Amino acid sequence: MRLEGKLRRQALAIFKAALRAANPGQAVAARLAREDFTGYRHIYIVGAGKAGAAMGRAAERVLGRRITRGLLNVKYGHIAALRRIELNECGHPVPDERGVAGARRIAEIVSDAGPDDLVVCLISGGASALLPLPAEPVTLDEKQEVTRLLLACGANIHEINAVRKHISQIKGGQLARMAHPARVLSLLLSDVIGDNLDVIGSGPTAPDESTFAVARAILEKYGIMERVPAAVRGRLDSGARGLIPETPKPDDPIFTRVRNVVIGSNRLAVNAAAARARELGFRTLVLSTFIEGETREIARMHAAIAKEIAVAGRPLAPPACIITGGETTVTLHGDGLGGRNQEFVLSASMDIAGLRNVAVFSAGTDGSDGPTDAAGAIADGKTFARNPRAAEYLARNDSYRYFEGLHDLVATGPTGTNVMDVRVVLVGEQT
Repeated sequence: MRLEGKLRRQALAIFKAALRAANPGQAVAARLAREDFTGYRHIYIVGAGKAGAAMGRAAERVLGRRITRGLLNVKYGHIAALRRIELNECGHPVPDERGVAGARRIAEIVSDAGPDDLVVCLISGGASALLPLPAEPVTLDEKQEVTRLLLACGANIHEINAVRKHISQIKGGQLARMAHPARVLSLLLSDVIGDNLDVIGSGPTAPDESTFAVARAILEKYGIMERVPAAVRGRLDSGARGLIPETPKPDDPIFTRVRNVVIGSNRLAVNAAAARARELGFRTLVLSTFIEGETREIARMHAAIAKEIAVAGRPLAPPACIITGGETTVTLHGDGLGGRNQEFVLSASMDIAGLRNVAVFSAGTDGSDGPTDAAGAIADGKTFARNPRAAEYLARNDSYRYFEGLHDLVATGPTGTNVMDVRVVLVGEQT
């Protein structure tokens, strides 16, 4: 048995353990089973995210006919058969008209809710793009352009969402404002570092800590202020001058009737992955679940740790497993096809070239890495030798085609969850 082949299978087994721990259906069902629903006249289910179908299915199992009406915006293809909750497929990561139509209907549903009603809001990764309701005078096309610019410049999810909230009618606590005076219970599957309530899905039912001035500063930081549409600049300028009402802040009384509960996160998934790695016989270290930054640089750091383990047995002696979570960013330099996980592995593959019995794995827990059908990729010390043109592919952000040619893409299909990324570095015995 080729040693690297065994490591590859073990890396995938470790990742699958993370996916099982991030099962959104189980988390939703467990949380709703603890609630007392007596006394509510109507129960409405709304929300958005890539895990919406699994979350909605669990809500139906627990609440059944008690659900008055429901609508969830989900990514194209991320669907399931539901009876009482409608799934509206729409665009991600760039929002589209179907997303706007669904968001508008969600706004209408919660606006009809009264003081004796309950709104259950199900939010998972991708909700920011899947719940678009542009604020005047910004159009959808203009919001799409802002999203593209932010994704391409390397802004992190906290920064992207701060801007999104201030060109939206529904994000940054504004859905909670629409639902008031109804009770609101938001169940959140976190796909952001730190599990900040106001960042998960751009916080539609959470107090917003960011401001119009913060949103402006982000565009200036990345040098794209003059490239965003004039309507966006105008709205942010007006808001910063106090001419447009701010998003709801923590002291707003509407939040006395709102509960936001994180039911799943990257940390829980990574902990499960670590437990599985130990079962497989690896000395295991969870390095961090707060990993962010430029993908290529983060990849080189992981590769350096692999080298240190292989050569010096630090910080762990082989067989060793290093696991990290979080979400990196890719600055686009070319016109290739790929995603941050595939680019991570491609970059790392060059630095681990020639190492014996070493593997690097990275995948998105949603099963979708960038605009591709792969969740991520895997490489070992022999990958570079199989195609020495790795640097050319990396230069044009073409990691998908590099690994497609080697049959080293990780393809899971839609997983029904989304708690950011899981990266695994395995170093086997060096004898």
